[in-house]
Amino acid sequence: MEMAYKYFVGIKFAGTNKSYYFSTDFDDLKIGDKVVVETIAGFEIGEVTTPIMSTASYNSNLELKPIVRKPNSEDLSDYNLGLKEAKMALDITRKEVARLGLPMNLLEANYTLDGSKVTITYTSESRVDFRELLHILAPQLKCRIELHQIASRDKAKMIGGIGICGLPLCCSTFLSQFDGISISRAKNQMLTLNIPKLSGHCGKLICCLLFEDDMYTEAKKDFPRLGSVIHQNGVDFTVDGYNILSRSVKLASQNEIKFISLDEYNDIVKKSLAKTSTTPTNGRH
Repeated sequence: MEMAYKYFVGIKFAGTNKSYYFSTDFDDLKIGDKVVVETIAGFEIGEVTTPIMSTASYNSNLELKPIVRKPNSEDLSDYNLGLKEAKMALDITRKEVARLGLPMNLLEANYTLDGSKVTITYTSESRVDFRELLHILAPQLKCRIELHQIASRDKAKMIGGIGICGLPLCCSTFLSQFDGISISRAKNQMLTLNIPKLSGHCGKLICCLLFEDDMYTEAKKDFPRLGSVIHQNGVDFTVDGYNILSRSVKLASQNEIKFISLDEYNDIVKKSLAKTSTTPTNGRH
């Protein structure tokens, strides 16, 4: 199907680092430029996050909605007013939530460009009946109100932060979706099962457990099976563990624990096999 527009760009909106693609014929858009687009919420101002790209290279099945226009002075005035009113709406909502004793942690509020709708984002450990809250807020905010609950990982993505690696959180920089991460991945990577240390800002298992899991699975194929026994210097040693990164093997006997390199372990096994194959057997020749 032929595209109606020549180009497309990534656009992000206030309160999120995720980019959404929109088509355009503007050939002079730069990263950081503001544009007016129409979303399911209404007209909004977004920020360009990618260089312009040819629609011929677009390979998604999702429809590309067009950029409506570059913002004029009236758009920018409405946008700045919306930012101020969003802070007021959040303060009003926070006060009413506290008065009603609702288990809601409010994060942000965002108005559409024309001010006809405000979306208030929150997290909660349980389902919240906010019908009374909406009834109270309607005459104060005088617009359509959407209360949007998000999960803890989405909250971390929205707020951002620094991970245990010292870098910005993956979810707030490049992750666009979250995959399920189980404790089995930590076991596969032979990590100490200390859940607090393996958890991110969201309280869930850190996403990087997923990134390296396949590498560990492949690398472990080079290592001996745990519990394997080798004979060295008259002593039987059992393989008690190993370190993928240092490529070392932990050996344990009744009286000793030591670490040797994987290469050294393989040499011991080869010599043992060679000795076994050359040992003469009793019998008639």
